[in-house]
Amino acid sequence: MTAAHLPTRSRLVHDALRAAGIAGEIVVLPDAASTAPLAAAALGVEVGAIANSLVFWSDGGPLLVMTSGAHRVDTRALAERLGRGTIARASVEQVREATGQAIGGVAPTGHPAALTTIVDEDLSAYPEIWAAGGTPHTVFPLTFDELVRLTGGTVTKVD
Repeated sequence: MTAAHLPTRSRLVHDALRAAGIAGEIVVLPDAASTAPLAAAALGVEVGAIANSLVFWSDGGPLLVMTSGAHRVDTRALAERLGRGTIARASVEQVREATGQAIGGVAPTGHPAALTTIVDEDLSAYPEIWAAGGTPHTVFPLTFDELVRLTGGTVTKVD
């Protein structure tokens, strides 16, 4: 599938990937893969190799946490590690405003403005990871180093 045939939000992600020098192609899945287990099953990979894009609200703004699908984010411990106030799940509206994308399909890039991003150190254990491509039906592969470079993220433990 060419970039021109991708959904609008996925085209923005595609363009951001190419601008960053990342060659991974966006794959359109027949069924929505809006959770890590669904995406892992559709791709035939370990759930830990799925890079979940979770948007939180912290200190008055959005915080994107790219976490391994194998575990949950400990918001209290993460806030302490980062020296932040509270970290709470963003509302559906806050996610859409911050990313331009719907929950279940939030990509690590292609947002209206750059987001402060945290990258789960556990993702480094996988030679290839998969992230959402801007919709619940789209995903793309990349390496841990590419994810960190793409997002300008801070690598830390999130669970």
